[in-house]
Amino acid sequence: MTEEIGMARLYEYQGKEILVKSGLQVPKGVVVTDPDQAAQAANDIAKPVVIKAQVWTTGRFNAGGIKFAHTPEEAKNATAEMFSRPLKGLVVSKILVEERLSVEKEFFVGVIVSDSHKIKGPVIIFGSEGGTSVEEVSRRNPERLASVNVNYLEGVTSDVAARLLDNVTFHDGDPSDKVRTGLINAIVRIYEAFKAYDARAIEVNPLIVTKDERIVAADCHVTLDDNAVFRHPEIRIKVPRDMEREPTELEEKAWAVEEGDYRGTGYFSQMASKIEGPGWLGFQGIGGGGAMLGATALVARGFKIANYADTSGDPPASKIYIVIKHILSQEIEGYVLMGACLANQEQWHHAHALVKAFREEAMKRPGFPVVILLAGNKEKEAHEIIRTGFEGLPLRWELYGRDYIYDTDFIADRVQALVAAYKADK
Repeated sequence: MTEEIGMARLYEYQGKEILVKSGLQVPKGVVVTDPDQAAQAANDIAKPVVIKAQVWTTGRFNAGGIKFAHTPEEAKNATAEMFSRPLKGLVVSKILVEERLSVEKEFFVGVIVSDSHKIKGPVIIFGSEGGTSVEEVSRRNPERLASVNVNYLEGVTSDVAARLLDNVTFHDGDPSDKVRTGLINAIVRIYEAFKAYDARAIEVNPLIVTKDERIVAADCHVTLDDNAVFRHPEIRIKVPRDMEREPTELEEKAWAVEEGDYRGTGYFSQMASKIEGPGWLGFQGIGGGGAMLGATALVARGFKIANYADTSGDPPASKIYIVIKHILSQEIEGYVLMGACLANQEQWHHAHALVKAFREEAMKRPGFPVVILLAGNKEKEAHEIIRTGFEGLPLRWELYGRDYIYDTDFIADRVQALVAAYKADK
């Protein structure tokens, strides 16, 4: 089984802060949150600038997320345009305004953690052609890329970095001694940043040589191991998970509970930052595989999943209860629990949490559909707790056990029928 590793993405400006602390040069820049700040930043930099939307996506240039400005007024107008519309579906709330450099050459340096059973450790990659994707260079000119499996105890020394340079072809001639020395130093320092900040990946693309032969990290992508984020509070990561957008208010509240309570899992993530229109369901699973099959069956019937919650690992009822309350705080037309766990899970904790949450919520939403599949240890006792606790509640609720673990179509059909009846009565 492949081990699932969590990652926390950093914005470009945060990644550059890490690189600077590790001794690399980056362009002079300022993060702004409105057009007037951008104009002031461009005025202070006092040279042409690059305007870069801070969003977790690639292809920013082609999508209009990177622009150039020669004057403070141009910088103001460019940022105003970026703030006014989503970029590839993502809200732009921060923009990096930085000096535009005179570029002589572009390179690539990346460090990743390889999950291959033959490696299971860091791999450092150097490319003599930067500014484009590694995949493209690998396909077109593989001789321009080289990699080294890093001995974690020894790290990346100047000799290792020099070997990387010796193993690639430079399409426009070998670099000067000054540039070569600068590249070796940059490779060593990028790996030092990778190790010091518990990164899963650091990609500097392009690493540029300026006209005056300075080595500068012009752009970067950094992801950290989310289990190590607590060691780096200075980075100010709100929710340490691999997300393509800023966390929602509900996700931040849910993480505040998860962060301080290590008893089991209380994962909560919203599938959409804004819920509009009909057909949304609150969804909770225990473990991944069966829950995903259930979600797929619901989507096949035209439903939209408002959130994904996971309460596996035997969390206490108090933690499960908070997750359920977060689910029910959304504008949804039904609640589904796909809770089949036949391992280390005492299911009566879920039963107590469900009873408490729905006894508080039932009167606010009469006829609300609730479909519960709960199977595993203490299943009989858990079902009895739910039946007793739900008795007399004005809900459309149905409860199923281990006989229905693999019959996700049946569960989805029951959800569909209860939601239809609920909507008909509203």
